Amino acid sequence: MNRSPPDDADPLDRLLAIMARLRDPQGGCPWDLEQSFATIAPYTVEEAYEVADAIERGDLGELRDELGDLLLQVVFHSRMAEEQGAFAFDDVAQAICEKMIRRHPHVFGEASHRDSAAQTVAWEAIKADERAQKAKAAEPASLLDDVPVGLPALTRAVKLAKRAARVGFTWTEASEVMAKLREEVEELDREVAVGDMARLRDELGDVLFVCANIGRMLDIDPEDALRGANAKFMRRFNAIERALAADGRTPEQSDLAEMDGLWNAAKAAERQSD
Repeated sequence: MNRSPPDDADPLDRLLAIMARLRDPQGGCPWDLEQSFATIAPYTVEEAYEVADAIERGDLGELRDELGDLLLQVVFHSRMAEEQGAFAFDDVAQAICEKMIRRHPHVFGEASHRDSAAQTVAWEAIKADERAQKAKAAEPASLLDDVPVGLPALTRAVKLAKRAARVGFTWTEASEVMAKLREEVEELDREVAVGDMARLRDELGDVLFVCANIGRMLDIDPEDALRGANAKFMRRFNAIERALAADGRTPEQSDLAEMDGLWNAAKAAERQSD
């Protein structure tokens, strides 16, 4: 029997009803019924990246669709939690409402901030107080314990370093981090000669961690910087493909020397257009 909600229902209520129907043991979707928090989590991360991609491309129509996909992830997790008697979607919404009011006393309370910089300082202080309250209850073993493991590695590296910096464990100048990067690259170079894969992985990780900290010191998001580098690589490689296609060839029919020359030509053309 078709138990889908009517088209004129409140859109959010309709979405919640659709998810409940998909998770209904009696006639629901077999795939949706098999899912758990763990199996859905990768999709949640993927949808967040697709939102970021739509924003990067400036495609508002796509952004609307991707935000819907991301909202579905929230509804999916909330439905599974409700089935376990843990919480429901309304509890999720209520929790974020309370958090936003708590973290904006300059809007919903008596506090006042001169500018966004002062607001950021106050925001971090409120978050630190929230963590302290959680610590009293959960007794975490480390200042770093609640930095989410599931974050992209570069983003997590920045957050770990920021947290350590609050107690003075940090470089004071960007030049110091650059010196550390040169040191780590030299160590990686030595391990390349040895060829021990485990040590190579560790040394490469050290290089990437220091790079993340360079971004932190320069107030540049390393994930954003790497996305830009990826986009630049795609543009220039696409230019190689187009140049070869004009001669009726593919990259497989070229060689490194020719493609490197075409890469440099694409790079020079980009600089001229800037």
